[in-house]
Amino acid sequence: MLVKYKKTCEKIAMGLLGLMPNERNVKELQKLIRIYEEKPEMQLYFWREGEDYIGLLGLEMEGDHVVVCHIAVNPSHRGEGLGQVMVEQIEQRVQPRKVKLTQETEKLCLTVC
Repeated sequence: MLVKYKKTCEKIAMGLLGLMPNERNVKELQKLIRIYEEKPEMQLYFWREGEDYIGLLGLEMEGDHVVVCHIAVNPSHRGEGLGQVMVEQIEQRVQPRKVKLTQETEKLCLTVC
């Protein structure tokens, strides 16, 4: 199930964001988390199964659409279609807005997640 990011889960978010190909530097991850915390148009969501956080979506609200800026899935859950499931859940939550993926997040969603 999708759950909204909370400050108490910062380390989990950093760990999941660190799974993305271009997000490895700790200082950059900390800056990215701050952006999501401080800008109301930027939102993070986790995918949680039981007590485990196994996926993450980073979104930017832009007028009539929402951009998926970050998508990550725990390696032990990759290949199960979880990325697509998370995107579908966000589409339902943000209606009537349309959801768009960046080239990077679309590639990750189709090949890794």
